[in-house]
Amino acid sequence: MIGHRLSASRFAVALMLLLVGTHSVQAEEGKSAPVEKDERLHSDGKGWGLDRAKVVDQDRPRVLLVGDSILNGYRKQVINDLSGEAYVDCWINPHHQSKHLNKLLEEVLEHGPYDVVHFNMGLHGWQEGRIKEGTFKPLTREYVEVIRAKFPEAKLIWASSTPVTVKGNPKELEPKIDPVIVEHNRLAAEVMDELHVPINDFYALLVDKRELARGDSFHWNSPAYKILADQAVRSIRDALKADPK
Repeated sequence: MIGHRLSASRFAVALMLLLVGTHSVQAEEGKSAPVEKDERLHSDGKGWGLDRAKVVDQDRPRVLLVGDSILNGYRKQVINDLSGEAYVDCWINPHHQSKHLNKLLEEVLEHGPYDVVHFNMGLHGWQEGRIKEGTFKPLTREYVEVIRAKFPEAKLIWASSTPVTVKGNPKELEPKIDPVIVEHNRLAAEVMDELHVPINDFYALLVDKRELARGDSFHWNSPAYKILADQAVRSIRDALKADPK
């Protein structure tokens, strides 16, 4: 977040940094990427931003992965597994449901076209007041509608947010945060059901495998990310093989 007023030119630079990929999710020197002030919700050391594949074959399908630092944990395997089948762009961001996010999404989609969009947002929205009461479902619905307005033929896949565990004791679910994640997953699933968007239930995949949690509440070890990557790849391949709408 920006703590002081920016000139029009500086604001444009900050916005471009978020939206324009340079085949790296790291911030360019001298420019600042979006900051998550809650230190528990960091980018997992790889930065926020849009990582764009180098497109050579215009006939090869293109995929956009959207998520937070959890995506940083499994994106490399997805890219590798789909190598030769599809180009994969990754937008790793610290945002939650908001008009701001939906506007940024419009700009990111300009880097398409995309045949499949696999998306998640959730771990950055649990704090009270971040998402105004009564707006979660309308904003989530609008998010999907932004994608469909831009790419009406694209296949969409929503991934639920992963469990949150007790710091230092990952076998236990965090008693205050995890119930919010569960509720947000439930509300988002209702929207996806309404809009006929298939779901990758990442929460269910890991909730009984908490021994794979890293111990910092939010992040996971490599075996857990492999589980997520395998599921993402399966669903993306299925979507790419599906008949057009």
